[in-house]
Amino acid sequence: MSGLTHFDAKGDAHMVDVSDKPVTSRIATAGAWIRMEQATFDLVTEGKAKKGDVIGVARLAGIMGAKKTPELIPLCHPLPVTKVTVEITPDASLPGLQIEATVKTTGQTGVEMEALTAASTAALTVYDMVKAVDRGMEIGGLRVLLKDGGKSGRYEAR
Repeated sequence: MSGLTHFDAKGDAHMVDVSDKPVTSRIATAGAWIRMEQATFDLVTEGKAKKGDVIGVARLAGIMGAKKTPELIPLCHPLPVTKVTVEITPDASLPGLQIEATVKTTGQTGVEMEALTAASTAALTVYDMVKAVDRGMEIGGLRVLLKDGGKSGRYEAR
C-alpha cells in the first residue's frame, strides 16, 4: 500500500503500532491565519468584541484542542502532551490574525496532529466569537511549520 502507515496489507485503516519505537523528545509547530473585515479586526484588537477577549479565549481553545486531538482524529495516538503554546498575532496586512501553535511531548510518535488541531481550533474559536459581525471571515494557511524528533528527523517548511 504505497508506504501509507495507516493502512494494512488489505488496504483497511488501522492504528499504527508504535510500541517498538524509542521514546524521544518531539516537537511540532503549525500555523494558520484568519482574515476578516477591517471593522472586525478593529473590534478584536481593541478588545471590544461583545463576547470578550477573542484572542485570549482562542489561545485557550487552541491549547484544549491539542489535548483533545486523539478524540477527534480516529487513528491518532493519545500522547502525554508536555507543553502547548498558542501565539496569536494581529496582522493588519490581512487584516486578521496569524496563529502559531507549538506542541511538545516525550513519546513514541510525533505531535504534528496536535499542533495542527491547536491552530485550527484557535482559528475556529475566533470565527465563532465574532461571526455575528463578520460571517465572511476566511481561515487558511493551515500547515506544519516545524517537526522535530523521532526516526524521520527534522522538517521545516520553506
